[in-house]
Amino acid sequence: MSKKYTVKEIFPTIQGEGFWSGRAATFVRFAGCNLWTGLEEHRAKAVCQFCDTDFLGGRRYTLESLVAAIQSHRPKFVVFTGGEPGLQLDTQLVRQLQRRGFYCAVETNGTLPIPPLLDWVCVSPKSGTDIIVSAADELKLVYPQDGLAPWLAQAKVSAKHKWLSPMDGPALRENIAKAVKYVSEDCQWRLNVQAHKFWEIR
Repeated sequence: MSKKYTVKEIFPTIQGEGFWSGRAATFVRFAGCNLWTGLEEHRAKAVCQFCDTDFLGGRRYTLESLVAAIQSHRPKFVVFTGGEPGLQLDTQLVRQLQRRGFYCAVETNGTLPIPPLLDWVCVSPKSGTDIIVSAADELKLVYPQDGLAPWLAQAKVSAKHKWLSPMDGPALRENIAKAVKYVSEDCQWRLNVQAHKFWEIR
């Protein structure tokens, strides 16, 4: 029996943050996460409590139908995200897309194995987790997080590009100020902006 993937949504957009900000992309949002159920009644006890993404539900795909659905969008830069893509993303899917000219990127929390063939890896670690993806192209840390300072995050994940993303929510202004102060003192890190929110796109 062939593997089935559960995907919340597939959509063309403009990457709004990190190294590839401003680039046209096809986002593939896998359903499910290993750090939170996605249900509000479980948020207070979740490992990751600040997630603002809806990754519940979705549609089931075979390998062939998922490849076809992704191919139906023009951008050949595909970003696998979630939820947590490490729960479902596999080498077979990546290889099939690369054969068709796609550049394959992933945004992961780093706690699960990911295919070795990926063209670009972004790890966004969460406090209180065991990080097993120890090397990436970029490290994106939601800041501040209790128990996960930037220096500790970069000790766990080796990456050329390092971004601090101020945690959204009621304390956003305060968190922006903290992130600005940190990157001003440590030039290894750069300030990340979720530009897609200003552009009012997904």
